[in-house]
Amino acid sequence: MATPIIGITMGDATGVGPEIIVKALGAGEVYAWCRPLVIGDAGRLRRAARIVNSSLTIAAVGDPGQARFQLGQIDCVDLALIPDDLPFGQISPIAGDAAYKFIARAVELVQAGRIDAICTAPLNKEALQAGGHSFPGHTELLAHFSGTPEVSMMLATAKMRVIHVTTHLGLLDAIARIEPGLVERTIRRGHAALVRAGLPHPRIGVCAINPHAGEHGLFGRGEEETKIAPGLAAVRALGIDAEGPLPADTAFYRAGRGDFDLVVAMYHDQGHGPVKVLGLEAGVNITVGLPFVRTSVDHGTAFDIAGTGRADERSLVEALRQAAVLAPARA
Repeated sequence: MATPIIGITMGDATGVGPEIIVKALGAGEVYAWCRPLVIGDAGRLRRAARIVNSSLTIAAVGDPGQARFQLGQIDCVDLALIPDDLPFGQISPIAGDAAYKFIARAVELVQAGRIDAICTAPLNKEALQAGGHSFPGHTELLAHFSGTPEVSMMLATAKMRVIHVTTHLGLLDAIARIEPGLVERTIRRGHAALVRAGLPHPRIGVCAINPHAGEHGLFGRGEEETKIAPGLAAVRALGIDAEGPLPADTAFYRAGRGDFDLVVAMYHDQGHGPVKVLGLEAGVNITVGLPFVRTSVDHGTAFDIAGTGRADERSLVEALRQAAVLAPARA
């Protein structure tokens, strides 16, 4: 079987995406796992290669069939959207619009079977909005392009996996959004993803919303009993091993010692905080529920260091490895 073709979207061209792509594709191990293909701007990659002192050549291609997939050359489906003099480290409507179009092209390719998975470099949400595209982030954008009504964000490290019931919402809006059906569907999506990844009986810990899981009504307004417990009961009836609602600090402590294969977080920061404590270079973002595999780095555009050559590529390398593992086999 051939290794999968992984489409790497360049993300926001004024952030660290171009630099970490060049650094990651200088690693021979990546080509042992997959055939990487950048969807972005070849000129920007050449500028990034100069910044990081890379000897890699950048080949602009119009189609995956023209790519060579050889270490030493980065193949790029070149949309040619970025001006040569666009500065790094600044919010740009041009870069936001380009990031949108890189994703759109990648989804077209994966849905047509020309690539096998998508791995995304970071985009900037403010730039995306300035470019005329009202999406909170990659997860919602990919769901839109693929016509998927509901997806979940999963963060994965070597020590921990976390799936989120809600993501890019303010805290009050997130709590209002949580309801038993959404909790059930999120747990089921996480369970199915781990089964596909080779864990036939994953152990799942489900976080509460309130401190101490509400202490039987002492804290909060009974959200654990009304919003979470019915969803848990539904998945247990299906034979899924899910425990909760658990105080979040307890759930993550137990996950860290190996009690759970997956933690279900109720809102963005509840899940992101513990994972990022483990180190940004270790984290990978996986969108669960799409009709194709999508992984991503677990960090942002890092405008403060963009264009300096200091960005760490290890999260992207790990995201490519995860994409290669999860991608369907190619004959």
